[in-house]
Amino acid sequence: MLRNWIVRYWYSFSLTGLLIGTLFFAASLTPTLIPRTYVTQGVLSGCSAAAGYGVGFFLRWLWHYLELPELQARILRVSKAVAVAFCAVIGLTFLWRAAEWQNSIRSVMGMEPVDSAHPFEVGAIALVTFVILITLARLFKITLYFVSRRLNRYVPKRVSYVIGTTIAILVFWSAADGIIFRYGLRVMDSSFQRLDALMPPDTTQPTDPDKTGSAASLVRWQDLGRMGRSYIATGPGSADIGSFTGKPAMEPLRVYVGLQSGNSPQQRARLALDELKRVGGFERSALVIITPTGTGWVDEQGIDPVEFLHNGDIASVAAQYSYLASWLSLLVEPGYGAEQARALFTEVYGYWRTLPKETRPKLYIYGLSLGALSSELSNELFEVLGDPYQGALWVGPPFPSRIWNAITAGRDPGTPAWLPRFGDGSYVRFTAQKDALDIPGAIWGPLRVVYLQYASDPITFYDPHAFYHEPDWMKPPRGPDVSPDLRWYPVVTFLQLTLDLAMATTSPIGYGHVYAAEHYIDSWLQVTDVQGWSPAEVERLKQHFIDARK
Repeated sequence: MLRNWIVRYWYSFSLTGLLIGTLFFAASLTPTLIPRTYVTQGVLSGCSAAAGYGVGFFLRWLWHYLELPELQARILRVSKAVAVAFCAVIGLTFLWRAAEWQNSIRSVMGMEPVDSAHPFEVGAIALVTFVILITLARLFKITLYFVSRRLNRYVPKRVSYVIGTTIAILVFWSAADGIIFRYGLRVMDSSFQRLDALMPPDTTQPTDPDKTGSAASLVRWQDLGRMGRSYIATGPGSADIGSFTGKPAMEPLRVYVGLQSGNSPQQRARLALDELKRVGGFERSALVIITPTGTGWVDEQGIDPVEFLHNGDIASVAAQYSYLASWLSLLVEPGYGAEQARALFTEVYGYWRTLPKETRPKLYIYGLSLGALSSELSNELFEVLGDPYQGALWVGPPFPSRIWNAITAGRDPGTPAWLPRFGDGSYVRFTAQKDALDIPGAIWGPLRVVYLQYASDPITFYDPHAFYHEPDWMKPPRGPDVSPDLRWYPVVTFLQLTLDLAMATTSPIGYGHVYAAEHYIDSWLQVTDVQGWSPAEVERLKQHFIDARK
């Protein structure tokens, strides 16, 4: 009986689906932007095989719907046997090359090569994933037929299929959205909230009254959250900066308002402004409005360098808007960051405008990842033209970023999508690991905008249209941190990039979505127009941050 069931189960598969599914499986083993483990590779390959099977199944259904000639049963059995052999050869061949393809990414990122891509483990995980997805698809089909058969007595057959399909979609979508997706998000949000409340044992409340969270502060230490406390308690002090430069330095001022510090973005923004005024932030020569990442994290790799460059004569202010990781916030609550960023900018910029131009600090905005997208949305150009702030540094801008998309699409002909040039370079410039900001003949205008982005960053270069269209950034010349073996495949590349999106921060520092301090330095030099640093001193500062990570 078991043997008969296995035979029936085997013959229930579509021949066309198996062939196309195998091709999709093979293509999924090729590299994209981020190195993969055998677990993630197995899940990806299983999803790709299921997607290919779905394409093949649809083509087979269309053939039958159009009433085209069918294969005889005997020929079909022989064809399936040949197809199995073909699928096995293709699958094993590509599995054998998987390690080589993964090493093509690892080599450009300076990682140790792998000896094996664990082909048996990848194959087993892919098979389990494939079976689960096909089983879900068949449950969908059963639901569709169950509904349509009961409607046949009341409506025409094809109308019942349409209604059945609609109901099945609603049932499965409701289950995924209401049970899995929303419940999962509640669990993650609760987990992140509890994690955010944890007090690292080596982080103590500051005693300096100029520190946010101190006894003199308007913001309670316990309300800062884990990320806020870390941001306030770490970073270079005047002694650290002075020791490096050999000159007297000031203590950088950092203001942070946690999500628990106010019930609305406007409340938190007003509190941040009051705290910034209390500590004397508007008396420094430079002031940076920071939009954090989704979790509220302010990357020390991004803010520490500018504090060194300004010899500590700088203040910064940030407000938390979420507990979720940036890629999750980007998917489910992208508006939260923009609302908080706009509220904070409105408060700080509004007060800054009232100060005498001769004595007020130069004003800059900065954001990394989702913080870059939200920082872009914190103000409109027409709102600040009468009295503009001095510049913006946006790092790893997510793919939906409106201004970034418009500028990249309108780039100068002949410049690559991963490192575009726009106009005369007086307003916006792009750079990567290697400084590309010194454009011959270009002169900065009154407002300087710099985008720092890595060609291997899937948060920036994820493209939903990769489902059916090759993204521009894949076309030559490619970025130096992108595998030369990367190829575009319909559907499969979209699935690969979707996985890369979730794994963007697993790359080594200086690649993917993990930005290195030494790559920030040239950007901050240009945006804030720092004077008095010789090329040798700049290189020494870069090396200082490289050494600090060792």
